[in-house]
Amino acid sequence: MTDGGQTADVIAQRVASFIDGANKTLDVAIYDLRLEESPADTLLASFTAAVKRGVNVRLIFNQDHGLAIPVPPPPEIDWAFVDKLKAAGVQVKPVPGIPDLMHHKYVIRDAEWVLTGSTNWTNDSWNREENAMFTVESSEVASDYGINFEGLWDTPVVAVSGRASFPWTALADGTRVRPYFCPGRALKLVHAMSRSLSSAEKRIRVCSPVITSGPVLGTLAELSEHPKVDIAGVYDATQMDEVQRQWSSQGGATWKIGAFHTVIAANRFGAKRSTPYAVGSVHDFMHAKILVADDYVYVGSFNLSHSGESNAENVIQIESQEIADLCAAFIDQVAARYRVAPPVNVTT
Repeated sequence: MTDGGQTADVIAQRVASFIDGANKTLDVAIYDLRLEESPADTLLASFTAAVKRGVNVRLIFNQDHGLAIPVPPPPEIDWAFVDKLKAAGVQVKPVPGIPDLMHHKYVIRDAEWVLTGSTNWTNDSWNREENAMFTVESSEVASDYGINFEGLWDTPVVAVSGRASFPWTALADGTRVRPYFCPGRALKLVHAMSRSLSSAEKRIRVCSPVITSGPVLGTLAELSEHPKVDIAGVYDATQMDEVQRQWSSQGGATWKIGAFHTVIAANRFGAKRSTPYAVGSVHDFMHAKILVADDYVYVGSFNLSHSGESNAENVIQIESQEIADLCAAFIDQVAARYRVAPPVNVTT
Protein backbone atom coordinates (compact mmCIF):
# COMPACT_ATOMS: atom_id res chain seq x y z
CA MET A 1 0.00 0.00 0.00
CA THR A 2 1.21 3.50 -0.79
CA ASP A 3 0.42 6.60 1.24
CA GLY A 4 1.85 9.35 -0.95
CA GLY A 5 5.25 9.23 0.75
CA GLN A 6 6.83 6.84 -1.71
CA THR A 7 8.21 7.83 -5.09
CA ALA A 8 7.16 6.72 -8.53
CA ASP A 9 10.58 5.16 -9.00
CA VAL A 10 10.09 2.93 -5.94
CA ILE A 11 6.65 1.75 -7.11
CA ALA A 12 7.96 1.24 -10.65
CA GLN A 13 10.69 -1.02 -9.30
CA ARG A 14 8.12 -3.08 -7.38
CA VAL A 15 5.90 -3.52 -10.42
CA ALA A 16 8.96 -4.29 -12.56
CA SER A 17 10.06 -6.93 -10.06
CA PHE A 18 6.69 -8.64 -10.47
CA ILE A 19 7.00 -8.51 -14.26
CA ASP A 20 10.58 -9.79 -14.12
CA GLY A 21 9.36 -12.99 -12.46
CA ALA A 22 7.40 -14.04 -15.54
CA ASN A 23 8.57 -17.08 -17.49
CA LYS A 24 5.61 -17.81 -19.77
CA THR A 25 2.80 -15.26 -19.80
CA LEU A 26 1.89 -11.75 -18.67
CA ASP A 27 -1.65 -10.45 -19.09
CA VAL A 28 -2.11 -6.81 -18.11
CA ALA A 29 -5.43 -4.96 -17.74
CA ILE A 30 -4.91 -1.32 -16.79
CA TYR A 31 -7.25 1.67 -16.88
CA ASP A 32 -4.80 4.57 -17.05
CA LEU A 33 -1.36 4.11 -18.61
CA ARG A 34 0.62 7.35 -18.57
CA LEU A 35 4.18 6.92 -17.33
CA GLU A 36 7.02 9.38 -17.84
CA GLU A 37 10.77 9.53 -17.40
CA SER A 38 12.47 6.86 -15.29
CA PRO A 39 9.30 4.92 -14.26
CA ALA A 40 8.44 4.54 -17.94
CA ASP A 41 11.97 3.42 -18.74
CA THR A 42 11.90 0.90 -15.89
CA LEU A 43 8.71 -0.78 -17.03
CA LEU A 44 9.62 -0.65 -20.70
CA ALA A 45 12.89 -2.41 -19.91
CA SER A 46 11.07 -5.12 -17.94
CA PHE A 47 8.50 -5.74 -20.67
CA THR A 48 11.19 -5.77 -23.35
CA ALA A 49 13.25 -8.28 -21.39
CA ALA A 50 10.19 -10.45 -20.81
CA VAL A 51 9.41 -10.61 -24.53
CA LYS A 52 13.04 -11.41 -25.33
CA ARG A 53 13.03 -14.41 -22.98
CA GLY A 54 9.91 -15.77 -24.67
CA VAL A 55 7.13 -14.46 -22.42
CA ASN A 56 3.82 -13.88 -24.19
CA VAL A 57 2.79 -10.38 -23.10
CA ARG A 58 -0.69 -8.93 -23.70
CA LEU A 59 -2.02 -5.53 -22.65
CA ILE A 60 -5.57 -4.17 -22.59
CA PHE A 61 -6.41 -0.65 -21.45
CA ASN A 62 -9.25 1.85 -21.47
CA GLN A 63 -9.42 3.77 -24.73
CA ASP A 64 -9.80 7.49 -24.15
CA HIS A 65 -13.17 9.12 -24.54
CA GLY A 66 -14.23 12.73 -24.89
CA LEU A 67 -16.98 12.77 -22.28
CA ALA A 68 -16.82 15.66 -19.83
CA ILE A 69 -17.15 13.79 -16.55
CA PRO A 70 -15.36 14.91 -13.38
CA VAL A 71 -15.98 11.73 -11.36
CA PRO A 72 -14.07 9.71 -12.25
CA PRO A 73 -11.78 11.81 -14.43
CA PRO A 74 -11.13 10.31 -17.86
CA PRO A 75 -7.84 8.49 -18.44
CA GLU A 76 -5.05 9.98 -20.48
CA ILE A 77 -3.33 7.12 -22.23
CA ASP A 78 0.22 7.82 -23.35
CA TRP A 79 0.05 6.49 -26.89
CA ALA A 80 3.75 7.09 -27.45
CA PHE A 81 4.52 4.71 -24.57
CA VAL A 82 2.02 2.21 -25.92
CA ASP A 83 3.77 2.35 -29.29
CA LYS A 84 7.10 1.60 -27.58
CA LEU A 85 5.53 -1.44 -25.91
CA LYS A 86 4.17 -2.62 -29.26
CA ALA A 87 7.59 -2.16 -30.86
CA ALA A 88 9.07 -4.30 -28.07
CA GLY A 89 6.65 -7.13 -28.92
CA VAL A 90 3.80 -6.53 -26.46
CA GLN A 91 0.39 -7.37 -27.93
CA VAL A 92 -1.95 -4.43 -27.37
CA LYS A 93 -5.73 -4.11 -27.48
CA PRO A 94 -7.65 -0.98 -26.33
CA VAL A 95 -11.13 -1.38 -24.85
CA PRO A 96 -13.48 1.52 -25.68
CA GLY A 97 -14.58 3.19 -22.45
CA ILE A 98 -17.91 4.40 -23.79
CA PRO A 99 -20.26 4.80 -22.04
CA ASP A 100 -18.69 2.84 -19.16
CA LEU A 101 -15.03 2.41 -18.27
CA MET A 102 -12.57 -0.46 -18.56
CA HIS A 103 -11.39 0.34 -15.05
CA HIS A 104 -9.42 -2.82 -14.19
CA LYS A 105 -5.92 -2.66 -12.70
CA TYR A 106 -4.39 -6.14 -12.58
CA VAL A 107 -1.58 -8.30 -13.93
CA ILE A 108 -1.67 -12.10 -14.25
CA ARG A 109 1.74 -13.78 -14.27
CA ASP A 110 2.35 -17.32 -15.50
CA ALA A 111 -1.22 -18.34 -14.56
CA GLU A 112 0.01 -18.51 -10.94
CA TRP A 113 0.22 -14.96 -9.62
CA VAL A 114 -2.05 -11.90 -9.63
CA LEU A 115 -1.08 -8.30 -8.91
CA THR A 116 -4.16 -6.18 -8.28
CA GLY A 117 -5.40 -3.13 -6.44
CA SER A 118 -6.40 0.49 -7.01
CA THR A 119 -3.20 1.73 -8.62
CA ASN A 120 -3.13 3.14 -12.13
CA TRP A 121 0.19 3.19 -13.95
CA THR A 122 0.85 6.92 -13.89
CA ASN A 123 3.49 9.11 -12.28
CA ASP A 124 0.76 10.97 -10.40
CA SER A 125 -0.65 7.75 -9.04
CA TRP A 126 2.74 6.48 -7.90
CA ASN A 127 3.96 9.84 -6.57
CA ARG A 128 1.00 11.66 -5.07
CA GLU A 129 -1.99 9.41 -4.50
CA GLU A 130 -2.85 7.00 -1.73
CA ASN A 131 -3.28 3.56 -3.28
CA ALA A 132 -3.26 -0.16 -2.59
CA MET A 133 -1.58 -3.07 -4.39
CA PHE A 134 -1.76 -6.74 -3.44
CA THR A 135 -0.16 -9.87 -4.86
CA VAL A 136 -1.86 -13.27 -4.66
CA GLU A 137 -0.15 -16.57 -5.38
CA SER A 138 -2.80 -19.08 -6.48
CA SER A 139 -3.39 -20.91 -9.74
CA GLU A 140 -7.12 -20.95 -8.95
CA VAL A 141 -7.34 -17.18 -8.45
CA ALA A 142 -5.09 -16.56 -11.47
CA SER A 143 -7.44 -18.75 -13.50
CA ASP A 144 -10.43 -16.68 -12.34
CA TYR A 145 -8.69 -13.49 -13.42
CA GLY A 146 -7.62 -15.19 -16.63
CA ILE A 147 -11.22 -15.93 -17.56
CA ASN A 148 -12.03 -12.26 -17.10
CA PHE A 149 -9.03 -11.19 -19.20
CA GLU A 150 -9.73 -13.63 -22.02
CA GLY A 151 -13.31 -12.38 -22.28
CA LEU A 152 -12.16 -8.79 -22.71
CA TRP A 153 -9.33 -9.79 -25.05
CA ASP A 154 -11.65 -11.76 -27.33
CA THR A 155 -14.49 -9.22 -27.12
CA PRO A 156 -13.13 -5.78 -26.10
CA VAL A 157 -16.41 -4.52 -24.66
CA VAL A 158 -16.84 -3.45 -21.04
CA ALA A 159 -20.09 -5.38 -20.66
CA VAL A 160 -18.40 -8.78 -21.02
CA SER A 161 -16.46 -8.29 -17.78
CA GLY A 162 -17.88 -10.23 -14.86
CA ARG A 163 -20.12 -12.74 -16.57
CA ALA A 164 -18.61 -15.60 -14.56
CA SER A 165 -19.01 -16.14 -10.81
CA PHE A 166 -16.22 -17.66 -8.75
CA PRO A 167 -16.12 -19.49 -5.40
CA TRP A 168 -13.86 -19.03 -2.40
CA THR A 169 -10.28 -20.26 -2.79
CA ALA A 170 -8.00 -21.26 0.10
CA LEU A 171 -4.41 -20.05 -0.31
CA ALA A 172 -1.39 -22.03 0.87
CA ASP A 173 -1.45 -20.33 4.29
CA GLY A 174 -5.17 -20.94 4.78
CA THR A 175 -6.28 -17.42 3.86
CA ARG A 176 -9.55 -17.50 1.92
CA VAL A 177 -10.05 -15.21 -1.06
CA ARG A 178 -12.79 -14.67 -3.59
CA PRO A 179 -12.71 -12.43 -6.69
CA TYR A 180 -15.64 -10.43 -8.03
CA PHE A 181 -15.81 -8.83 -11.44
CA CYS A 182 -18.12 -6.07 -12.63
CA PRO A 183 -20.40 -5.18 -14.25
CA GLY A 184 -21.66 -8.74 -14.44
CA ARG A 185 -21.44 -9.39 -10.69
CA ALA A 186 -21.76 -5.80 -9.49
CA LEU A 187 -25.00 -6.30 -7.56
CA LYS A 188 -23.67 -9.47 -5.99
CA LEU A 189 -20.55 -7.57 -4.93
CA VAL A 190 -22.26 -4.55 -3.34
CA HIS A 191 -24.74 -6.76 -1.52
CA ALA A 192 -21.89 -8.94 -0.24
CA MET A 193 -20.23 -5.78 1.03
CA SER A 194 -23.46 -4.67 2.67
CA ARG A 195 -23.91 -8.04 4.39
CA SER A 196 -20.35 -7.89 5.70
CA LEU A 197 -21.00 -4.39 7.06
CA SER A 198 -24.29 -5.37 8.65
CA SER A 199 -22.80 -8.41 10.39
CA ALA A 200 -19.65 -6.65 11.65
CA GLU A 201 -19.20 -6.86 15.42
CA LYS A 202 -15.90 -5.04 15.99
CA ARG A 203 -14.90 -2.57 13.31
CA ILE A 204 -15.65 -1.10 9.93
CA ARG A 205 -13.09 0.84 7.91
CA VAL A 206 -13.98 2.60 4.66
CA CYS A 207 -11.43 3.92 2.17
CA SER A 208 -12.76 5.12 -1.17
CA PRO A 209 -12.56 8.28 -3.29
CA VAL A 210 -16.35 8.40 -3.32
CA ILE A 211 -19.10 6.59 -1.39
CA THR A 212 -22.15 6.52 -3.64
CA SER A 213 -23.24 2.90 -3.98
CA GLY A 214 -26.82 2.80 -2.69
CA PRO A 215 -26.62 -0.51 -0.79
CA VAL A 216 -23.26 0.36 0.80
CA LEU A 217 -24.13 3.96 1.67
CA GLY A 218 -27.56 3.01 2.98
CA THR A 219 -26.12 0.29 5.20
CA LEU A 220 -23.43 2.61 6.57
CA ALA A 221 -26.07 5.26 7.33
CA GLU A 222 -28.28 2.77 9.16
CA LEU A 223 -25.32 1.50 11.21
CA SER A 224 -24.35 5.09 12.01
CA GLU A 225 -27.81 5.83 13.40
CA HIS A 226 -27.66 2.79 15.68
CA PRO A 227 -23.92 2.42 16.42
CA LYS A 228 -22.70 -0.97 17.56
CA VAL A 229 -19.19 -1.09 16.03
CA ASP A 230 -16.28 1.30 15.53
CA ILE A 231 -16.69 2.97 12.12
CA ALA A 232 -14.04 5.19 10.54
CA GLY A 233 -12.56 5.92 7.14
CA VAL A 234 -11.41 8.39 4.53
CA TYR A 235 -12.66 9.72 1.19
CA ASP A 236 -11.78 12.37 -1.40
CA ALA A 237 -13.57 15.59 -0.41
CA THR A 238 -13.21 17.27 -3.80
CA GLN A 239 -14.83 14.39 -5.65
CA MET A 240 -17.59 13.95 -3.05
CA ASP A 241 -18.47 17.65 -3.30
CA GLU A 242 -18.99 17.20 -7.03
CA VAL A 243 -21.06 14.07 -6.47
CA GLN A 244 -23.32 15.90 -4.02
CA ARG A 245 -23.92 18.66 -6.55
CA GLN A 246 -25.03 15.99 -8.99
CA TRP A 247 -27.29 14.39 -6.36
CA SER A 248 -28.93 17.71 -5.52
CA SER A 249 -30.23 17.97 -9.11
CA GLN A 250 -31.49 14.37 -9.20
CA GLY A 251 -34.73 13.88 -7.32
CA GLY A 252 -34.23 10.16 -6.82
CA ALA A 253 -30.73 10.56 -5.42
CA THR A 254 -31.21 13.38 -2.90
CA TRP A 255 -31.61 10.85 -0.05
CA LYS A 256 -27.96 10.01 -0.50
CA ILE A 257 -26.92 13.50 0.63
CA GLY A 258 -28.55 12.96 4.01
CA ALA A 259 -27.21 9.42 4.26
CA PHE A 260 -23.67 10.55 3.48
CA HIS A 261 -23.76 13.31 6.09
CA THR A 262 -25.19 10.91 8.65
CA VAL A 263 -22.20 8.64 8.10
CA ILE A 264 -19.63 11.44 8.22
CA ALA A 265 -21.16 13.23 11.23
CA ALA A 266 -21.45 10.10 13.37
CA ASN A 267 -18.02 8.62 12.73
CA ARG A 268 -14.32 9.47 12.40
CA PHE A 269 -13.64 10.24 8.76
CA GLY A 270 -10.81 11.99 7.00
CA ALA A 271 -11.43 13.95 3.81
CA LYS A 272 -8.63 14.76 1.39
CA ARG A 273 -9.01 18.08 -0.37
CA SER A 274 -7.44 17.03 -3.66
CA THR A 275 -6.74 19.20 -6.69
CA PRO A 276 -9.88 19.55 -8.84
CA TYR A 277 -9.58 17.64 -12.09
CA ALA A 278 -8.56 19.60 -15.18
CA VAL A 279 -6.68 18.64 -18.31
CA GLY A 280 -3.00 18.81 -17.46
CA SER A 281 -3.59 19.26 -13.73
CA VAL A 282 -1.86 17.33 -10.98
CA HIS A 283 -3.75 14.19 -9.96
CA ASP A 284 -3.41 13.82 -6.20
CA PHE A 285 -6.66 12.05 -5.33
CA MET A 286 -7.26 9.86 -2.32
CA HIS A 287 -7.45 6.89 -4.64
CA ALA A 288 -7.22 3.74 -2.48
CA LYS A 289 -10.27 1.48 -2.49
CA ILE A 290 -10.46 -0.76 0.58
CA LEU A 291 -13.37 -1.87 2.73
CA VAL A 292 -12.78 -3.68 6.05
CA ALA A 293 -15.56 -5.34 8.05
CA ASP A 294 -14.15 -7.24 11.04
CA ASP A 295 -11.76 -9.73 9.39
CA TYR A 296 -13.08 -9.36 5.85
CA VAL A 297 -11.31 -7.10 3.36
CA TYR A 298 -12.53 -5.98 -0.05
CA VAL A 299 -9.83 -4.41 -2.22
CA GLY A 300 -9.44 -3.71 -5.93
CA SER A 301 -10.29 -1.20 -8.63
CA PHE A 302 -13.90 -0.67 -7.50
CA ASN A 303 -14.85 2.69 -5.95
CA LEU A 304 -17.78 2.33 -3.56
CA SER A 305 -19.80 4.02 -6.27
CA HIS A 306 -22.97 3.56 -8.26
CA SER A 307 -21.12 4.28 -11.52
CA GLY A 308 -18.54 1.64 -10.64
CA GLU A 309 -21.26 -0.97 -10.81
CA SER A 310 -21.43 -0.38 -14.57
CA ASN A 311 -17.67 -0.38 -15.20
CA ALA A 312 -15.31 -3.27 -15.80
CA GLU A 313 -13.93 -3.64 -12.27
CA ASN A 314 -12.30 -6.27 -10.09
CA VAL A 315 -12.38 -6.77 -6.34
CA ILE A 316 -10.86 -9.51 -4.27
CA GLN A 317 -12.51 -10.38 -0.96
CA ILE A 318 -10.05 -11.62 1.67
CA GLU A 319 -10.83 -13.38 4.94
CA SER A 320 -7.83 -12.80 7.22
CA GLN A 321 -7.44 -11.05 10.57
CA GLU A 322 -3.80 -10.26 9.78
CA ILE A 323 -4.57 -8.59 6.45
CA ALA A 324 -7.64 -6.86 7.89
CA ASP A 325 -5.50 -5.45 10.70
CA LEU A 326 -2.94 -4.22 8.16
CA CYS A 327 -5.59 -2.57 5.98
CA ALA A 328 -7.40 -1.01 8.94
CA ALA A 329 -4.13 0.47 10.18
CA PHE A 330 -3.41 1.89 6.72
CA ILE A 331 -6.88 3.45 6.50
CA ASP A 332 -6.55 4.96 9.99
CA GLN A 333 -3.17 6.42 9.04
CA VAL A 334 -4.51 8.05 5.88
CA ALA A 335 -7.71 9.21 7.60
CA ALA A 336 -5.74 10.88 10.42
CA ARG A 337 -3.78 12.86 7.84
CA TYR A 338 -6.97 14.36 6.40
CA ARG A 339 -9.21 14.57 9.46
CA VAL A 340 -11.50 17.58 9.16
CA ALA A 341 -14.84 18.84 10.40
CA PRO A 342 -17.95 17.38 8.71
CA PRO A 343 -18.49 18.79 5.18
CA VAL A 344 -21.00 21.50 4.40
CA ASN A 345 -24.26 20.26 2.89
CA VAL A 346 -24.14 20.93 -0.87
CA THR A 347 -27.54 21.85 -2.31
CA THR A 348 -26.77 24.02 -5.34
